[in-house]
Amino acid sequence: MKISVIIPVFNESSVINDCLLSLAEQTVKDFEIVVVDDGSTDGTLEKIKNSINQDNNKNLKLIKQDHKGPGAARNLGALQAKGEILVFVDSDMTFAVDFLEKLVAPILQGDALGTFSKEEYVGNSGNVWSIYWGISEGWESGKRHPKNYPDRQKVFRAILKSEFARVGGFSLTGYTDDWTLSDKLGYLAVAAPNAKFYHKNPDNLVEVYRQAKWIGKRQYKLGKLGTLIAIVRSSLPVSLLTGIFKSIVYIKPEFIIFKIVYDFGIFNGALSSFIGGSSAK
Repeated sequence: MKISVIIPVFNESSVINDCLLSLAEQTVKDFEIVVVDDGSTDGTLEKIKNSINQDNNKNLKLIKQDHKGPGAARNLGALQAKGEILVFVDSDMTFAVDFLEKLVAPILQGDALGTFSKEEYVGNSGNVWSIYWGISEGWESGKRHPKNYPDRQKVFRAILKSEFARVGGFSLTGYTDDWTLSDKLGYLAVAAPNAKFYHKNPDNLVEVYRQAKWIGKRQYKLGKLGTLIAIVRSSLPVSLLTGIFKSIVYIKPEFIIFKIVYDFGIFNGALSSFIGGSSAK
């Protein structure tokens, strides 16, 4: 049963090579890589094309689209994928050599229609801004999720293509589009044991701001009221108080700087969404 690994990319020239090299070393060999460039304006395309010309990435296909967001990119990649199992990863991820093997095992064994992995580690855990990102998100140290993470989740890493096609793929909601598949399917992804991979947190203040602004533009549960609450929570007075408190609790004075930059991104993203700007993509 062939696997299609789908990677949406948008200005990811600094990380895409590591991702592709990591996939080239997988124990599973019967798979293709479908990279969907979402309108990159940096050197991402050139790095992907160079990778295609290398012997270890002959199974790589490049598709291009105008900038529409990762949900649209994943849908396009799935449409052109040849595999019976779709695997969705991001360009700032790297993987244990048996990641794909472990991730799809429950599907091949008939125990699940779709899976995710609880073995998601921080790929740049030594970076100070990456550490602060994890603290801000409330994640377990060195991992990209909280402690006691449930065995079923809304975000799928692997799913049967027939199931994905049955519901028409992801809805295009921006930041939360990868949650929409579960809502449409009516079930959750099942944890695949020992499918270990690494995912980078933002590692500089420019990236912290950019990612936070994208998050701030998301659709909130309470609609406009939820957006307004996010604006208040990320305002400078609240940000300063929270930053000072957490910097004392964790004994990390620089966290104040991180919190101000992070919340400034959330504030601008949420404010843009509140006054009628486009949602995150």
